[in-house]
Amino acid sequence: MASSSKEFNTTGPCRPEMHYMLPPELRIPGADLQRLIDKELYWVLHAPRQTGKTSFLMSWMRTLNASGQVVACYVSVEACQGIEDLAMAMPAICGAIRNYAGDFGVPVPTKPPPGSDPAIQLTETIKQWSELCAPKPLVILFDEVDTLSGATLISFLRQLRGGFASRGVGRFPTSVALVGMRDLRDYLTQSKDGVAVNPGSPFNIKKESYTLRNFTDAEVRELLLQHTEATGQVFTEAALSEVYRLSGGQPWLVNTLADLCVTRLVPDGAPVTADHIELAKEALIKSRAVHIDSLAERLRDPKIKRVIQPILVGDSAIILGESDPDVQLAMDLGLIHFDNGWEIANPIYREVLIRTLNV
Repeated sequence: MASSSKEFNTTGPCRPEMHYMLPPELRIPGADLQRLIDKELYWVLHAPRQTGKTSFLMSWMRTLNASGQVVACYVSVEACQGIEDLAMAMPAICGAIRNYAGDFGVPVPTKPPPGSDPAIQLTETIKQWSELCAPKPLVILFDEVDTLSGATLISFLRQLRGGFASRGVGRFPTSVALVGMRDLRDYLTQSKDGVAVNPGSPFNIKKESYTLRNFTDAEVRELLLQHTEATGQVFTEAALSEVYRLSGGQPWLVNTLADLCVTRLVPDGAPVTADHIELAKEALIKSRAVHIDSLAERLRDPKIKRVIQPILVGDSAIILGESDPDVQLAMDLGLIHFDNGWEIANPIYREVLIRTLNV
């Protein structure tokens, strides 16, 4: 199953837990990761839920720290979701920084003094953090940034922008990643009630934007071969093809289909066949897992329903095109892709969405 630390695990009665992974950084098309550090860039990584963003960030943080050249730290701000009162949100964000710094064994900044202005708390915290990390530069990998909203999101980005020009060793983080499901401009526009972001505004801090692609057919095979090499249990050629066909390479679906087969549906050591993969698909859909339930929930959003419904009935010509903001939203959420026409991202998503609309 996908998680922050693994891409495929198998567990079951009397079975040891095994983790199989592929290097997540290989799934960021066009990214020169070292360049982001060398050029002191602030940048965005966006991809749908459960595609391996957190796995990538954790892996890259460990790589950067092992190099001894920088101090890198992962920080999730998800705990601040829905908090728009700056007097509550900013201390929570600064608290998350201290907690993650402590967890990962890097210098820990002190708590902002009582009564300090929340509009500068983040700035002061990461300035001090940079000082503590000197003579090495500080790199911050902020995850779940799009869970912030309204005044909190605006202040968070404004404070980063405020120190951007003076970034440097001991002064301010030299590189910052902003990671979430949406590209920066999308949730900035949302936070500003639909008003487009002025290119000269204090929010224009990102220099690069990347996404994390799905597994290729070859990568699905490479991942599942790791299980075969570890246990001797094989996936037939037809099973491998069916995993990729049904999932479209979506990491959580790949992992879950494989895990259901090797832990529940197939006797120890017996080959996994295409029929087993089909049984796993049905079990997955009926399980109402959070990932699957979230697809049905998406249809409650009129913007998503406007895009999804015509694709399902074969009348996607009414969609304005890739620049349409509702289409962009559906793409960012991993629900659709373009392949000689608009399509639902994979057959499993398509079946879930059809069943939801027919209820």
